[in-house]
Amino acid sequence: MGRTTSTDTSTGSVTGEGSRQDPGAPTVIGTGAGRGIRWGRVSALAVTVVCLVYAPIAMTELWPYATPGAPAIGEWLLGRSVSAEFVADAVRDRMGPYTRSLIPLIVHSVLGGLLMLLGPVQLLSAVRRRIRLHRVLGTVFAVTVYVSMAGAALYLLRTPPAEAFSGAAFWIVLATILVGTVGSVTFGVLAAVRGFPDLHQRWLLLCYGFLMTAPLLRIEWGVLPALYPGLSLQDVNRVAIMHLGALVAFGALLASRALDRRTEVPGLTGTWVPAPVLVAAHVLGAAGLGWTTGALLDQGAQGRRLFLAYLVPYVLTYAVVAVRARRARERGAVWAREEWRLHLAAQCLAPAFSAATVPVLERTMGLDRITSLIAGVGVGAGMLSYAAVALVSLRILHGREVLARQREFIGADGSN
Repeated sequence: MGRTTSTDTSTGSVTGEGSRQDPGAPTVIGTGAGRGIRWGRVSALAVTVVCLVYAPIAMTELWPYATPGAPAIGEWLLGRSVSAEFVADAVRDRMGPYTRSLIPLIVHSVLGGLLMLLGPVQLLSAVRRRIRLHRVLGTVFAVTVYVSMAGAALYLLRTPPAEAFSGAAFWIVLATILVGTVGSVTFGVLAAVRGFPDLHQRWLLLCYGFLMTAPLLRIEWGVLPALYPGLSLQDVNRVAIMHLGALVAFGALLASRALDRRTEVPGLTGTWVPAPVLVAAHVLGAAGLGWTTGALLDQGAQGRRLFLAYLVPYVLTYAVVAVRARRARERGAVWAREEWRLHLAAQCLAPAFSAATVPVLERTMGLDRITSLIAGVGVGAGMLSYAAVALVSLRILHGREVLARQREFIGADGSN
Protein backbone atom coordinates (compact mmCIF):
# COMPACT_ATOMS: atom_id res chain seq x y z
CA MET A 1 0.00 0.00 0.00
CA GLY A 2 1.45 3.28 -1.10
CA ARG A 3 4.71 1.64 -2.21
CA THR A 4 5.83 2.26 -5.75
CA THR A 5 7.47 -0.46 -7.78
CA SER A 6 9.55 -0.33 -10.88
CA THR A 7 10.21 -3.05 -13.40
CA ASP A 8 13.77 -3.75 -14.48
CA THR A 9 13.39 -4.63 -18.14
CA SER A 10 16.94 -5.93 -18.40
CA THR A 11 16.47 -8.55 -15.70
CA GLY A 12 12.75 -9.08 -15.58
CA SER A 13 12.76 -8.41 -11.82
CA VAL A 14 10.50 -6.21 -9.80
CA THR A 15 12.04 -4.12 -7.08
CA GLY A 16 10.47 -1.81 -4.57
CA GLU A 17 11.59 1.82 -4.52
CA GLY A 18 14.53 1.03 -6.72
CA SER A 19 15.78 -0.17 -10.09
CA ARG A 20 18.85 -1.55 -11.77
CA GLN A 21 20.50 1.84 -11.33
CA ASP A 22 20.04 1.56 -7.55
CA PRO A 23 22.49 -1.18 -6.55
CA GLY A 24 21.57 -0.87 -2.90
CA ALA A 25 17.96 -1.77 -3.48
CA PRO A 26 16.96 -5.19 -2.17
CA THR A 27 15.51 -7.48 -4.77
CA VAL A 28 13.25 -10.48 -4.60
CA ILE A 29 12.51 -11.66 -8.11
CA GLY A 30 8.99 -12.64 -9.03
CA THR A 31 7.59 -13.26 -5.56
CA GLY A 32 4.20 -14.46 -6.69
CA ALA A 33 1.84 -16.43 -4.51
CA GLY A 34 1.64 -20.18 -4.77
CA ARG A 35 2.53 -23.50 -3.29
CA GLY A 36 6.25 -22.97 -3.85
CA ILE A 37 6.17 -19.71 -1.91
CA ARG A 38 4.34 -21.37 1.00
CA TRP A 39 7.06 -24.02 1.15
CA GLY A 40 9.58 -21.20 0.86
CA ARG A 41 8.12 -19.51 3.91
CA VAL A 42 8.28 -22.72 5.90
CA SER A 43 11.90 -23.22 4.87
CA ALA A 44 12.79 -19.61 5.67
CA LEU A 45 11.17 -19.97 9.10
CA ALA A 46 13.10 -23.19 9.78
CA VAL A 47 16.41 -21.59 8.76
CA THR A 48 15.64 -18.54 10.91
CA VAL A 49 14.94 -20.72 13.96
CA VAL A 50 18.18 -22.64 13.45
CA CYS A 51 20.12 -19.37 13.11
CA LEU A 52 18.56 -17.80 16.20
CA VAL A 53 19.27 -20.89 18.28
CA TYR A 54 22.81 -21.29 17.00
CA ALA A 55 23.90 -17.64 17.32
CA PRO A 56 24.44 -17.71 21.12
CA ILE A 57 26.00 -21.18 20.83
CA ALA A 58 28.58 -19.86 18.36
CA MET A 59 29.32 -16.77 20.43
CA THR A 60 30.00 -18.75 23.62
CA GLU A 61 31.55 -21.86 22.09
CA LEU A 62 35.16 -20.95 22.80
CA TRP A 63 34.73 -19.49 26.29
CA PRO A 64 35.88 -22.72 28.03
CA TYR A 65 39.09 -22.70 25.99
CA ALA A 66 39.94 -19.18 27.17
CA THR A 67 38.69 -19.71 30.74
CA PRO A 68 38.38 -23.35 31.84
CA GLY A 69 35.01 -23.99 33.43
CA ALA A 70 33.31 -21.06 31.71
CA PRO A 71 29.75 -21.81 30.60
CA ALA A 72 29.12 -22.75 26.98
CA ILE A 73 25.58 -23.31 25.72
CA GLY A 74 26.66 -25.70 22.99
CA GLU A 75 28.56 -27.97 25.37
CA TRP A 76 25.62 -27.99 27.78
CA LEU A 77 23.19 -29.03 25.04
CA LEU A 78 25.55 -31.59 23.56
CA GLY A 79 26.19 -33.16 26.95
CA ARG A 80 22.46 -33.73 27.41
CA SER A 81 21.73 -34.88 23.86
CA VAL A 82 24.71 -37.27 23.62
CA SER A 83 26.84 -37.73 26.74
CA ALA A 84 29.28 -35.93 28.98
CA GLU A 85 32.04 -38.24 27.73
CA PHE A 86 31.37 -37.19 24.13
CA VAL A 87 31.72 -33.53 25.14
CA ALA A 88 34.89 -34.22 27.11
CA ASP A 89 36.44 -35.96 24.11
CA ALA A 90 35.48 -33.04 21.87
CA VAL A 91 37.06 -30.50 24.20
CA ARG A 92 40.23 -32.59 24.55
CA ASP A 93 40.58 -33.02 20.78
CA ARG A 94 40.18 -29.30 20.14
CA MET A 95 42.23 -27.95 23.05
CA GLY A 96 45.65 -28.24 21.38
CA PRO A 97 44.83 -26.85 17.92
CA TYR A 98 42.56 -24.11 19.27
CA THR A 99 44.91 -22.87 22.00
CA ARG A 100 47.53 -21.84 19.44
CA SER A 101 45.04 -19.57 17.63
CA LEU A 102 42.52 -18.78 20.34
CA ILE A 103 42.06 -15.06 19.71
CA PRO A 104 41.48 -15.41 15.93
CA LEU A 105 39.06 -18.26 16.60
CA ILE A 106 37.15 -16.25 19.20
CA VAL A 107 36.80 -13.44 16.66
CA HIS A 108 35.66 -15.99 14.08
CA SER A 109 33.07 -17.62 16.32
CA VAL A 110 31.62 -14.44 17.85
CA LEU A 111 31.25 -12.79 14.46
CA GLY A 112 29.91 -16.08 13.09
CA GLY A 113 27.12 -15.83 15.63
CA LEU A 114 26.44 -12.28 14.47
CA LEU A 115 26.23 -13.51 10.86
CA MET A 116 23.60 -16.04 11.91
CA LEU A 117 21.46 -13.10 13.07
CA LEU A 118 22.18 -10.83 10.12
CA GLY A 119 21.25 -13.42 7.47
CA PRO A 120 17.51 -13.73 8.28
CA VAL A 121 17.25 -9.97 8.82
CA GLN A 122 18.77 -9.37 5.40
CA LEU A 123 16.34 -11.77 3.75
CA LEU A 124 13.40 -10.16 5.53
CA SER A 125 14.54 -6.64 4.58
CA ALA A 126 14.76 -7.79 0.94
CA VAL A 127 11.29 -9.33 1.00
CA ARG A 128 9.85 -6.23 2.67
CA ARG A 129 11.89 -4.00 0.34
CA ARG A 130 13.45 -1.96 3.14
CA ILE A 131 16.11 -0.41 0.95
CA ARG A 132 18.12 1.62 3.44
CA LEU A 133 18.08 -1.09 6.07
CA HIS A 134 19.06 -3.73 3.52
CA ARG A 135 21.90 -1.59 2.20
CA VAL A 136 23.33 -0.75 5.63
CA LEU A 137 23.01 -4.28 6.99
CA GLY A 138 24.41 -5.66 3.74
CA THR A 139 27.57 -3.61 4.26
CA VAL A 140 27.81 -4.81 7.85
CA PHE A 141 27.25 -8.39 6.71
CA ALA A 142 30.01 -8.27 4.09
CA VAL A 143 32.55 -6.68 6.45
CA THR A 144 31.66 -9.21 9.15
CA VAL A 145 32.18 -12.10 6.73
CA TYR A 146 35.63 -10.82 5.79
CA VAL A 147 36.75 -10.29 9.40
CA SER A 148 35.28 -13.59 10.61
CA MET A 149 36.88 -15.53 7.78
CA ALA A 150 40.20 -13.78 8.44
CA GLY A 151 40.12 -15.30 11.93
CA ALA A 152 39.46 -18.74 10.46
CA ALA A 153 42.25 -18.22 7.91
CA LEU A 154 44.75 -17.42 10.66
CA TYR A 155 43.80 -20.64 12.44
CA LEU A 156 44.27 -22.67 9.26
CA LEU A 157 47.60 -21.01 8.44
CA ARG A 158 48.95 -21.59 11.95
CA THR A 159 47.78 -25.20 12.15
CA PRO A 160 49.32 -27.97 10.02
CA PRO A 161 46.54 -30.07 8.42
CA ALA A 162 47.54 -33.24 10.26
CA GLU A 163 47.36 -31.40 13.62
CA ALA A 164 44.04 -29.68 12.99
CA PHE A 165 40.88 -30.53 14.89
CA SER A 166 39.42 -33.71 13.32
CA GLY A 167 42.46 -34.12 11.08
CA ALA A 168 43.63 -33.19 7.61
CA ALA A 169 40.34 -33.88 5.79
CA PHE A 170 38.49 -31.46 8.07
CA TRP A 171 41.23 -28.84 7.57
CA ILE A 172 40.96 -29.14 3.77
CA VAL A 173 37.18 -28.88 3.76
CA LEU A 174 37.26 -25.88 6.13
CA ALA A 175 39.70 -24.17 3.77
CA THR A 176 37.38 -24.90 0.84
CA ILE A 177 34.37 -23.47 2.68
CA LEU A 178 36.42 -20.39 3.63
CA VAL A 179 37.39 -19.72 0.01
CA GLY A 180 33.82 -20.34 -1.15
CA THR A 181 32.36 -18.01 1.48
CA VAL A 182 34.75 -15.15 0.78
CA GLY A 183 34.43 -15.59 -2.99
CA SER A 184 30.64 -15.69 -2.84
CA VAL A 185 30.26 -12.55 -0.75
CA THR A 186 32.78 -10.75 -2.97
CA PHE A 187 30.91 -11.58 -6.17
CA GLY A 188 27.66 -10.70 -4.43
CA VAL A 189 28.96 -7.26 -3.49
CA LEU A 190 30.31 -6.67 -7.00
CA ALA A 191 26.96 -7.70 -8.49
CA ALA A 192 25.16 -5.20 -6.23
CA VAL A 193 27.58 -2.41 -7.12
CA ARG A 194 27.19 -3.12 -10.84
CA GLY A 195 23.40 -3.21 -10.54
CA PHE A 196 22.78 -6.93 -11.12
CA PRO A 197 20.24 -7.81 -8.39
CA ASP A 198 19.53 -11.33 -9.60
CA LEU A 199 23.23 -12.24 -9.51
CA HIS A 200 23.64 -10.49 -6.15
CA GLN A 201 20.83 -12.60 -4.80
CA ARG A 202 22.32 -15.89 -5.99
CA TRP A 203 25.82 -15.24 -4.69
CA LEU A 204 24.64 -14.09 -1.27
CA LEU A 205 22.38 -17.12 -0.91
CA LEU A 206 25.35 -19.37 -1.73
CA CYS A 207 27.48 -17.45 0.77
CA TYR A 208 24.92 -17.96 3.50
CA GLY A 209 24.62 -21.60 2.51
CA PHE A 210 28.33 -22.06 3.19
CA LEU A 211 27.91 -20.30 6.55
CA MET A 212 25.06 -22.67 7.43
CA THR A 213 27.49 -25.60 7.49
CA ALA A 214 28.40 -24.51 11.04
CA PRO A 215 24.97 -24.90 12.70
CA LEU A 216 24.10 -27.96 10.60
CA LEU A 217 27.34 -29.64 11.68
CA ARG A 218 26.39 -29.06 15.34
CA ILE A 219 23.01 -30.66 14.66
CA GLU A 220 24.80 -33.69 13.27
CA TRP A 221 26.94 -33.81 16.41
CA GLY A 222 23.73 -34.37 18.33
CA VAL A 223 22.02 -36.73 15.88
CA LEU A 224 24.68 -39.02 14.39
CA PRO A 225 25.86 -40.56 17.70
CA ALA A 226 22.33 -41.97 18.07
CA LEU A 227 22.64 -43.64 14.66
CA TYR A 228 26.23 -44.77 15.23
CA PRO A 229 26.73 -45.33 18.99
CA GLY A 230 30.32 -45.06 20.12
CA LEU A 231 31.43 -43.03 17.11
CA SER A 232 34.09 -40.43 17.99
CA LEU A 233 33.66 -36.76 17.18
CA GLN A 234 36.30 -37.04 14.46
CA ASP A 235 34.36 -39.86 12.80
CA VAL A 236 31.10 -37.89 13.14
CA ASN A 237 32.77 -34.98 11.37
CA ARG A 238 33.99 -37.30 8.63
CA VAL A 239 30.45 -38.53 8.03
CA ALA A 240 29.19 -34.94 7.90
CA ILE A 241 31.85 -33.93 5.39
CA MET A 242 30.45 -36.44 2.91
CA HIS A 243 27.24 -34.46 2.35
CA LEU A 244 27.04 -31.13 4.22
CA GLY A 245 28.70 -28.99 1.53
CA ALA A 246 26.47 -30.41 -1.19
CA LEU A 247 23.31 -30.00 0.91
CA VAL A 248 23.85 -26.33 1.77
CA ALA A 249 24.62 -25.51 -1.87
CA PHE A 250 21.46 -27.39 -2.86
CA GLY A 251 19.49 -25.32 -0.35
CA ALA A 252 20.90 -22.12 -1.86
CA LEU A 253 19.84 -23.33 -5.32
CA LEU A 254 16.29 -24.08 -4.16
CA ALA A 255 16.05 -20.64 -2.58
CA SER A 256 17.36 -18.96 -5.73
CA ARG A 257 14.85 -20.76 -7.94
CA ALA A 258 11.98 -20.09 -5.52
CA LEU A 259 12.69 -16.36 -5.62
CA ASP A 260 13.25 -16.18 -9.38
CA ARG A 261 9.90 -16.83 -11.09
CA ARG A 262 10.97 -15.62 -14.54
CA THR A 263 10.28 -17.97 -17.44
CA GLU A 264 12.77 -16.18 -19.71
CA VAL A 265 15.77 -13.91 -19.41
CA PRO A 266 16.05 -11.21 -22.11
CA GLY A 267 18.82 -12.01 -24.57
CA LEU A 268 19.05 -15.65 -23.54
CA THR A 269 18.87 -17.95 -26.55
CA GLY A 270 19.74 -21.60 -26.99
CA THR A 271 21.42 -23.52 -24.17
CA TRP A 272 24.88 -24.00 -22.76
CA VAL A 273 23.94 -27.56 -21.80
CA PRO A 274 22.80 -29.30 -24.99
CA ALA A 275 22.03 -33.02 -24.85
CA PRO A 276 25.57 -34.18 -25.84
CA VAL A 277 27.12 -32.06 -23.07
CA LEU A 278 24.67 -33.36 -20.49
CA VAL A 279 25.25 -36.96 -21.62
CA ALA A 280 29.03 -36.49 -21.38
CA ALA A 281 28.63 -35.03 -17.88
CA HIS A 282 26.59 -38.07 -16.87
CA VAL A 283 29.18 -40.46 -18.28
CA LEU A 284 32.06 -38.74 -16.50
CA GLY A 285 30.04 -38.47 -13.33
CA ALA A 286 29.09 -42.14 -13.40
CA ALA A 287 32.73 -43.09 -13.87
CA GLY A 288 33.80 -40.87 -10.99
CA LEU A 289 30.99 -42.15 -8.77
CA GLY A 290 31.85 -45.76 -9.61
CA TRP A 291 35.53 -45.25 -8.77
CA THR A 292 34.69 -43.43 -5.51
CA THR A 293 32.22 -46.17 -4.56
CA GLY A 294 34.79 -48.91 -5.04
CA ALA A 295 37.46 -46.95 -3.17
CA LEU A 296 35.16 -46.30 -0.20
CA LEU A 297 33.85 -49.86 0.01
CA ASP A 298 37.45 -51.11 0.11
CA GLN A 299 37.88 -49.28 3.44
CA GLY A 300 35.81 -51.70 5.49
CA ALA A 301 33.05 -50.69 7.92
CA GLN A 302 34.18 -47.05 8.01
CA GLY A 303 34.15 -46.86 4.23
CA ARG A 304 30.66 -48.34 4.01
CA ARG A 305 29.40 -45.82 6.55
CA LEU A 306 30.94 -42.94 4.64
CA PHE A 307 29.61 -44.29 1.34
CA LEU A 308 26.02 -44.25 2.62
CA ALA A 309 26.49 -40.74 4.00
CA TYR A 310 27.61 -39.66 0.54
CA LEU A 311 25.37 -41.65 -1.79
CA VAL A 312 21.92 -41.20 -0.24
CA PRO A 313 21.94 -37.36 -0.18
CA TYR A 314 23.60 -37.29 -3.60
CA VAL A 315 20.92 -39.46 -5.22
CA LEU A 316 18.07 -37.50 -3.62
CA THR A 317 19.57 -34.17 -4.67
CA TYR A 318 20.18 -35.41 -8.21
CA ALA A 319 16.58 -36.64 -8.47
CA VAL A 320 15.13 -33.31 -7.37
CA VAL A 321 17.28 -31.28 -9.78
CA ALA A 322 16.58 -33.63 -12.71
CA VAL A 323 12.82 -33.61 -12.07
CA ARG A 324 12.75 -29.82 -11.74
CA ALA A 325 14.62 -29.45 -15.03
CA ARG A 326 12.14 -31.76 -16.78
CA ARG A 327 9.13 -29.95 -15.33
CA ALA A 328 10.55 -26.59 -16.38
CA ARG A 329 10.90 -27.89 -19.94
CA GLU A 330 7.32 -29.21 -19.93
CA ARG A 331 5.83 -25.88 -18.87
CA GLY A 332 8.04 -23.87 -21.25
CA ALA A 333 10.07 -22.12 -18.56
CA VAL A 334 13.20 -21.61 -20.64
CA TRP A 335 15.29 -19.84 -18.02
CA ALA A 336 14.37 -22.19 -15.16
CA ARG A 337 15.24 -25.19 -17.34
CA GLU A 338 18.60 -23.69 -18.25
CA GLU A 339 19.55 -22.99 -14.64
CA TRP A 340 18.47 -26.43 -13.46
CA ARG A 341 20.44 -28.08 -16.27
CA LEU A 342 23.58 -26.09 -15.50
CA HIS A 343 23.41 -27.25 -11.90
CA LEU A 344 22.58 -30.78 -12.99
CA ALA A 345 25.68 -30.95 -15.17
CA ALA A 346 27.80 -29.58 -12.32
CA GLN A 347 26.38 -32.15 -9.92
CA CYS A 348 27.12 -34.94 -12.36
CA LEU A 349 30.71 -33.78 -12.68
CA ALA A 350 31.28 -33.46 -8.91
CA PRO A 351 32.14 -37.18 -8.37
CA ALA A 352 34.57 -37.07 -11.31
CA PHE A 353 36.23 -33.97 -9.86
CA SER A 354 36.43 -35.66 -6.46
CA ALA A 355 37.95 -38.82 -7.94
CA ALA A 356 40.60 -36.75 -9.73
CA THR A 357 41.35 -34.83 -6.54
CA VAL A 358 42.10 -37.92 -4.44
CA PRO A 359 45.48 -38.87 -6.00
CA VAL A 360 46.49 -35.20 -6.03
CA LEU A 361 45.90 -34.96 -2.27
CA GLU A 362 47.73 -38.23 -1.68
CA ARG A 363 50.82 -37.11 -3.57
CA THR A 364 51.00 -33.44 -2.63
CA MET A 365 50.00 -33.72 1.04
CA GLY A 366 51.02 -37.30 1.81
CA LEU A 367 47.54 -38.30 2.95
CA ASP A 368 46.29 -41.86 3.29
CA ARG A 369 43.55 -43.13 0.98
CA ILE A 370 40.56 -42.74 3.34
CA THR A 371 41.52 -39.19 4.33
CA SER A 372 42.02 -38.25 0.68
CA LEU A 373 38.64 -39.75 -0.24
CA ILE A 374 36.81 -37.79 2.46
CA ALA A 375 38.54 -34.54 1.57
CA GLY A 376 38.07 -35.16 -2.16
CA VAL A 377 34.32 -35.61 -1.76
CA GLY A 378 34.03 -32.43 0.31
CA VAL A 379 36.14 -30.37 -2.09
CA GLY A 380 34.32 -31.71 -5.15
CA ALA A 381 30.89 -30.83 -3.79
CA GLY A 382 31.92 -27.30 -2.84
CA MET A 383 33.91 -26.51 -5.97
CA LEU A 384 31.31 -27.74 -8.45
CA SER A 385 28.44 -25.98 -6.66
CA TYR A 386 30.46 -22.77 -6.77
CA ALA A 387 31.26 -23.36 -10.45
CA ALA A 388 27.56 -23.88 -11.21
CA VAL A 389 26.61 -20.50 -9.74
CA ALA A 390 29.48 -18.92 -11.67
CA LEU A 391 28.18 -20.47 -14.92
CA VAL A 392 24.65 -19.26 -14.18
CA SER A 393 26.04 -15.76 -13.64
CA LEU A 394 28.00 -15.87 -16.88
CA ARG A 395 24.90 -17.14 -18.67
CA ILE A 396 22.86 -14.17 -17.47
CA LEU A 397 25.64 -11.70 -18.30
CA HIS A 398 26.02 -13.24 -21.75
CA GLY A 399 22.30 -12.80 -22.37
CA ARG A 400 22.51 -9.15 -21.42
CA GLU A 401 25.51 -8.66 -23.67
CA VAL A 402 23.60 -10.22 -26.58
CA LEU A 403 20.64 -7.94 -25.87
CA ALA A 404 22.87 -4.85 -25.70
CA ARG A 405 24.46 -5.70 -29.05
CA GLN A 406 21.05 -6.19 -30.61
CA ARG A 407 19.99 -2.77 -29.40
CA GLU A 408 23.19 -1.20 -30.73
CA PHE A 409 22.62 -2.88 -34.11
CA ILE A 410 19.00 -1.70 -34.25
CA GLY A 411 20.08 1.81 -33.29
CA ALA A 412 22.83 1.91 -35.90
CA ASP A 413 20.49 0.49 -38.55
CA GLY A 414 17.85 3.08 -37.70
CA SER A 415 20.32 5.93 -37.97
CA ASN A 416 21.26 4.81 -41.44
